[in-house]
Amino acid sequence: MARRKRPFAGETTTERAKRARAIDHRLRRLHGDARVALDFEGPLQLLVATILSAQCTDERVNQVTPPLFARFPDARAFAGADPAELERLIHPTGFFRQKARSIQAACREIVERHGGEVPEGMEELTALSGVGRKTANVIRGGAWGHPGITVDTHVRRLSRRMGLTDHEDPERIERELDALLPRKDWFGFSSRMIFHGRRVCRARRPSCGTCPLTDLCRYYLEEEDGRTA
Repeated sequence: MARRKRPFAGETTTERAKRARAIDHRLRRLHGDARVALDFEGPLQLLVATILSAQCTDERVNQVTPPLFARFPDARAFAGADPAELERLIHPTGFFRQKARSIQAACREIVERHGGEVPEGMEELTALSGVGRKTANVIRGGAWGHPGITVDTHVRRLSRRMGLTDHEDPERIERELDALLPRKDWFGFSSRMIFHGRRVCRARRPSCGTCPLTDLCRYYLEEEDGRTA
């Protein structure tokens, strides 16, 4: 039996870019409310909230942060906090000891290296403890409006399912998606993909029946091909 051709096999970079833009156009219509789901005021609060969001829902983080930010209003306050008190306040987000260490280490570095202000540059941000490219892109895009694709678990899963990349490494995925989409759309695209991953294209049971992207999605077309074989 001849092996079936994989959907979008042999797709040129130009063709893939056209498909990526079509995907984003439909996501924009479906998730017009897409944004950073964490509640924050300013880059420091977004940095702390993003660290807390690891292995935790945004809803839970948003419940924890109001009293946390009231108690520690700036980087110096976080840097000098009693670790036990900080751990107690962030305990509901899970992995609280490691998160407390990361928050305090990053805030000490912000105070020592940057005068207490969160740096805006990618290199300076990723040099902070607990801050990788994903977190840096969230902060830069959410706080300052800088373009950047945030490759979290949703963006990674969806971009692979849709056939926009075959890579596993987040940085390689980021570079591939960067090349497919206009720079001005990078941050919005990743926000819309995150919303789509939460609402429709979930990890275990994607709701393909209600998804408007099926004709552009390798995963769905492969599944459909299997059903009709």
